[in-house]
Amino acid sequence: MKIAVFPGDGIGPEVTRQALRVLEALDLPGLTLFEGDVGGIAYRRHGHPLPAETLEMARAADAVLFGAVGDPACDGLERHLRPEQAILGLRAQLGLFANLRPATTFAGLETMSALRPEVAAAIDLLIVRELNGDVYFGDKGTRTLDDGQRQGWDMMAYAEGEVRRIAHIAFRAAQGRKGRLVSVDKANVLETSQLWRDVVNAVAADYPDVTLEHMYVDNAAMQLVREPGRFDVIVTGNLFGDILSDQASMCVGSIGLLASASLGERATDFGTFGLYEPIHGSAPDIAGQGRANPMATILSAAMMLRHSFGREADAARIESAVARALADGVRGGDLGGDAGTAAIGDAVLERL
Repeated sequence: MKIAVFPGDGIGPEVTRQALRVLEALDLPGLTLFEGDVGGIAYRRHGHPLPAETLEMARAADAVLFGAVGDPACDGLERHLRPEQAILGLRAQLGLFANLRPATTFAGLETMSALRPEVAAAIDLLIVRELNGDVYFGDKGTRTLDDGQRQGWDMMAYAEGEVRRIAHIAFRAAQGRKGRLVSVDKANVLETSQLWRDVVNAVAADYPDVTLEHMYVDNAAMQLVREPGRFDVIVTGNLFGDILSDQASMCVGSIGLLASASLGERATDFGTFGLYEPIHGSAPDIAGQGRANPMATILSAAMMLRHSFGREADAARIESAVARALADGVRGGDLGGDAGTAAIGDAVLERL
């Protein structure tokens, strides 16, 4: 079981360390961990946010556990050298096109949500976000208009095959949950979204047991705060998925609780190769202070055991330990508590 560990920048190393403690406590057979540099730290050490040796390390692994990237000191660099290019590069080079982001309100945390407790208590959804297309990977640039003004432009594009493969992932996910899928687009304005909707409708014929609903992204954003309990699985493109998944994190109380899995089509000896990371950023303002909440990274490790190694029982143990720690009042600063990073890790280990 080969896991490449890329802690990254800011609080990335701190939260990743706690997830590794949990994995090591499980005493998994044949577990091998090896660490590489990504992001700002990689730029300073190697001159690039995604060094060739790091990429090769990922390719040789069965799964990647990723911390966070982002460093204000690198904001003045050319775009291709900025820390964030590391995660975009890994997704593209490793063919990771499907991002799974669950959002569930933990018992006892209903009052931490920005929503009314009775509304937040009903949240149990999964966002399936396409990762390899859209404006993030389309052509882009700046140009000068006839009147001398600068204009920035980004191309949004999806091919039928890209939509079809993410749609299958989402429909299968819905089959394993409550059987409801909402496809989010902006088909009333964007040609890209119209093609998206047409392809999703075609794929739906293969899944008669799943109820499909289409929703414009602005309405979806509104419904996520008005009635989030109505959602089971949401499938959407890269840009809309990035925004809605962060919105969902605050609906459940804290971005420090949400894990994610980025999957492709590559099979390993155990399951599906994937990259697993918390959805929060590098939080440089609290880096090195031992205040970061590692629960999202610990839950990402649980997703890794489930999807890439087929170890459902171990994944469930970790998730149960996190839920019990929260129920017992172990909370970091993001949840109004005072537990530090290591103390939260200790609490999860005790309940494991």
